[in-house]
Amino acid sequence: MTTAPPVTRRPWLLPTLAGYRREWLGRDILAGVSAGAVVVPQAMAYATIANLPVEAGLYTATVPMAVYAFLGGSRAMSVSTTSTIATLTATTFVSAGVVADSHAIPRDLVTLTLLVGVALLLARLLRLGTLVEIINKPTLLGIQIGVGATVAVGQLPKLLGETDAPTGHGFIHSVNAVIAAVPHANPVTAVLSALSIAALFLFKRFLPRVPGPLIVVAAGILLVAFGGLRSAGVELITPVSQAFPLPTLPSLDHVFQLIPGALAIAVMAFLESAAVARGLRELDDPRIDSNRELLATAMANLIGGWFRTLPAAGGFSQSAVNKSAGARSQLAALVTVVLALLIGLFLGPVISLLPQATLAALVFVAVFGLIDVKDLVLLWRVSRRDFAVAMATAVIGLTAGLLAAVGVGVLFTLVLVLAALNKPRVRVDESEGGRLAVSLLGPLYTANVLATEQAILDATDAARAAGEVTELTLDCSPLQDVSVTVILALQNLDQELAGRGVRLRVRGLPAAARAIAARTKWFRGLEAEGRVGD
Repeated sequence: MTTAPPVTRRPWLLPTLAGYRREWLGRDILAGVSAGAVVVPQAMAYATIANLPVEAGLYTATVPMAVYAFLGGSRAMSVSTTSTIATLTATTFVSAGVVADSHAIPRDLVTLTLLVGVALLLARLLRLGTLVEIINKPTLLGIQIGVGATVAVGQLPKLLGETDAPTGHGFIHSVNAVIAAVPHANPVTAVLSALSIAALFLFKRFLPRVPGPLIVVAAGILLVAFGGLRSAGVELITPVSQAFPLPTLPSLDHVFQLIPGALAIAVMAFLESAAVARGLRELDDPRIDSNRELLATAMANLIGGWFRTLPAAGGFSQSAVNKSAGARSQLAALVTVVLALLIGLFLGPVISLLPQATLAALVFVAVFGLIDVKDLVLLWRVSRRDFAVAMATAVIGLTAGLLAAVGVGVLFTLVLVLAALNKPRVRVDESEGGRLAVSLLGPLYTANVLATEQAILDATDAARAAGEVTELTLDCSPLQDVSVTVILALQNLDQELAGRGVRLRVRGLPAAARAIAARTKWFRGLEAEGRVGD
């Protein structure tokens, strides 16, 4: 039976190449090409969500992916951008007053991606990897529903032949744009969109190993080149320049307005990357280190940002293709990078023949999976509270905007965590002969110490109502550490019990916590009176 490997220290550079075997090389090359067939057209499509030129998507499939390959710990994860990140980028631009168009990449994109990298790097320096991951499944599901519905509706004008890109303005604006686009729909474009969407769904359902996005893109280009779609009024993407991504200075015009969006993108980038990395990990793969992933994602954005990339994160669809094709290391990602560079350098004129509706179809199908009905049904069956959190987050995303949804979702999570931590966890072990024994079942801290104190007093009053109680022994073995707040609460408990004629005894306090408590006069008095035991 395969078991998890022991924890070993891996090199910081190219950690997934540690212990590399020669027989893996062919599988990595095949996986890199297969993932490239998905990630390149998807990255171009995701750039259009933010109304950016497709070059921004191509660049995102190069520099950030290469940086992660050198630093990241997941063998199969493919890092470029995702529909969620692209949508939040669009929303951030709109809220910050940045004008983005499909003809040029604004320097504000450099600023935004760098800000995301800085936020992730600060989180790494503060070792917040595990803290960020407390955001629960219902919250993430609600955000995904908001993103999926907003992006899907936002693509409908393009699927009908319009050039409007309303996604960044929110769900309601997108709905209005669809209503306005219907009377002016181009029939040929609508048919092309329907056929592209149908083909993508069929490939995904019946031929998951076939690079459906690449085939649909190629078909769209061929129909324009030889099928006369251009003369039928089908809109094409903005011409793609043949250029290598070059460093660009950021713009400082909207830096402060971009910060809230950058923080929201940073949270989602790490959550998506961590979820993909853990979901793809095999039992014999090295364990995923949250702080290593934070650093790798941070550097992918910090370095990639200078090259006009979208904020980067691990994407599930291309990573799944990468893994299913047999990727054994990040060498597969480097193969994808080379493929993306070759496409950008030599196939610009060919890509420029791509119908706008074809890219919109790619986005529409990609975000369709974000609305996970099965997970919603599971939440409804298991926890109505979790279902309510998911739906509330989704409604906020659809009405107030996706940035607000991320912020409220994080707040929801923290409130739920604090509510759970605030619950007192005590157990009444015995009550006989005037002696009451109570055990703490978890640590004490500011959030739950007062509630725990009250629970102990309530247990004492209940025992006194049934008979005389002269002594209470409190088992404090879970307290590996104590703060001043906890010590003062225990002192107050001693005074309250004394007022009831009950003597407090403390036992099981670990040595480290006992040494801290002994710095107070009250606890030294307990020790002197023999009221502290092992």
